[in-house]
Formats: sequence, C-alpha cells, structure tokens
Amino acid sequence: MLSIVVSNYNEHANLERGVLEQMYRHLKGVSYSWEVIINDDGSTDGGDKIIEDYAKNHPGFRMIRGKHGGKAAGIWNGIQAAKGGIVLFTDMDQSTPLKEVDKLLPSFELGYDVVFGSRGKMRHNFSPLRQISSWAFRSFRRMLLLHDVVDTQCGFKALKTEVARKIFPLLSVIKNKRTISKGWTVSAFDVELLFLAEKLGFRLKEIDVTWKNEDTSVSKQKSFIGESVDMLKQIIQVKINDLSGKYDQK
Repeated sequence: MLSIVVSNYNEHANLERGVLEQMYRHLKGVSYSWEVIINDDGSTDGGDKIIEDYAKNHPGFRMIRGKHGGKAAGIWNGIQAAKGGIVLFTDMDQSTPLKEVDKLLPSFELGYDVVFGSRGKMRHNFSPLRQISSWAFRSFRRMLLLHDVVDTQCGFKALKTEVARKIFPLLSVIKNKRTISKGWTVSAFDVELLFLAEKLGFRLKEIDVTWKNEDTSVSKQKSFIGESVDMLKQIIQVKINDLSGKYDQK
C-alpha cells in the first residue's frame, strides 16, 4: 500500500479549486492500494471543513489533527498514522501532480530506500529574483551538503515507511520542539532529511518530475526573504551538527 501524506495549513484557496478531486481522479485508476492522510496543522481559514466533508464521501481519504507545528511536524504525524509500506509526502497545492509518483515507485523495486522528486534547475512561474535566489541556495547548499543532489526542496518525496520512521525522529525540527517551524513555513528540514538518509546508509534516488507553481493560497502570511535567511541558517546548523558528531550513531 502507498500512504500519501499531506500537511494542511490555510490551504482554503487550493482546496476550493479541487486539488483533492485531482488526487482522487488519479488514484481511482491505479493498480495498487492506497490511502491519503491529511494532517490539519491548526488551520484558521476553514479548509479543514472542506477536507472533513470530502473524506466522508471518499473512502481512502482521512483527516487527522495535530498541534500547530509546521510542515515537518504535520508530515511526521501522517507518517506515524500510515498503514502502507511506502509513504509519499506531497504538497496540497499539487504543483507536482500526484500522477508523478508513478515515476518514483519503480525505484523501490530496484532497492532504493528514499526516492524523491526534482524540479531540475529551473522553476516555472518563479520571478527572476526567485530564480536567482534558488540558484544561490542550491550552490551554497551543495558546497556544504549533499553534493550530488540537485534539488532538495521539491515537496514530493517517497520513503519506505520503516525508513521514514527512523529518520524523522532524528530531525532537529522534530527533536527540539522549541524551534519547530510555525504556520506555513517550510524550513530546510528536507536538507536534513536527505542528509541523514545518506549518512545512515540508505540508498537515495533523485528523479525529475513535472513541477509548476500552482499555489493559490492567500492566507499563509508568506515571508520569502525571512524564510530564505532561516533556511540558510538551518543548512549551516546541519553542517555544524555533523562536524560536532551529533548525527553519529551510538
């Protein structure tokens, strides 16, 4: 079974345009069993009601509620509730459509433990400023960590569930709840996730997927500059943690 985990925080606009139905249209045609687990992260825009109503009429969809803690915490809540042998986490806006998982799943049969989507080096619908900042972020990160990985930040990653349950509790944002990301903020937990997977000896595979910015949410209180600075700080912290032996297995 494939467990699909989505963290929801103030996604009313995306929900209104039918992203759940988009997921369902793909899933009802696949040959494998599946479930969709949506963790509501304390939404304040009424989107949770849309999810609840949809799940009542669509078997396989269910909503759980977690404390307001950010995307990583929401995904972790979903992973803990997952019943499938493989767990995929994806974004509610479906900038990478769910059908792209069909590109990821065959790699598990080849022995990979973590298979993740990549947007490549270009970002459709990004302004020139965001294109430049994305390039700078990738270049800086690859100097310090995950040298062979092009894109750590694509919100479309699949892991063997047993592997996900080993790695997520080790993430700083999960271990230290005082620094857990708030609201819509994504943070650089993806970098630490992939770095730990690599360090622990799991096999990683990066696969190009279709991606186009489809996020129509207007209630997330975005701060692009603040998020970018915070993510850079977190990458440096991951490197410091590694050099100081905090990730060494005892």
